[in-house]
Amino acid sequence: MLEAGRAERYYWYDLWEYRELFAILAWRDVAVQYKQTVIGILWAVLRPLLTMTIFTIVFGRLANMPSEGAAPYPLMVMAGMLPWFLFSTTLSQAANSLVANTNLVSKVYFPRLIVPIASAVVALIDFAITLLLTLLMMLYFGFFPDWKIIFLPIFTILAVVAALGPALILTSLNVKYRDFRFVLPFVVQFGLYASPVGFSSTVIPEHWRIVYSLNPAVGVIDGFRWCLLSGASQFNPISFIISLTVSLCLLVAGVKVFRATEKTFADML
Repeated sequence: MLEAGRAERYYWYDLWEYRELFAILAWRDVAVQYKQTVIGILWAVLRPLLTMTIFTIVFGRLANMPSEGAAPYPLMVMAGMLPWFLFSTTLSQAANSLVANTNLVSKVYFPRLIVPIASAVVALIDFAITLLLTLLMMLYFGFFPDWKIIFLPIFTILAVVAALGPALILTSLNVKYRDFRFVLPFVVQFGLYASPVGFSSTVIPEHWRIVYSLNPAVGVIDGFRWCLLSGASQFNPISFIISLTVSLCLLVAGVKVFRATEKTFADML
């Protein structure tokens, strides 16, 4: 029997104590996504390739937008899609995670924060596949990263952090208002075109860069291109700091909203 008030007082301690449950949930999500399936892995390859092709034609050929320095346009797009797909998949998986685990959440005590965080592991697997695809494209174009690639793991973590804040807010809203699952695809689609995925951030007028950098995905995408495009991409520290600050603020807000509504999840699911 649980001690009265224990769940509240020892919440963050319990989050660590339930790390095995985190591993089980993460492994289960990955297994469901890829075990005994071809389309799961194939889709992880086809989705970035098809998106890259469309963006290259629309932005690179028809709109004649510039690439990052001497980088081939398709490679610039892939370098932007890497963090975006990690961001959007984490957002989508986490936002629907509690509803997908209704039976578990409504019957057993554990820190519910484990569920949306564990669901982000699937996004990391997709990210690894897309990263491998990007490296193969670099080999094809003969355009290789330099020493700055050592910072790629840092920007990968920042991409997940940027996604988790909004994801926790959407997760809480999705439990209470189920129609938010219809809003989420629109939010992700809008974010794709509002972020510098198919084009370079340099096309944004300088006087709009601060406002544009309020999008948390901007700093992460620019950081990925700086790591991967071998000096072809310039790193804007002001834009990055703004995006990072917004990401951290959203993460704090997301955790607070999630914790404030967590007690009602079992009754609503």
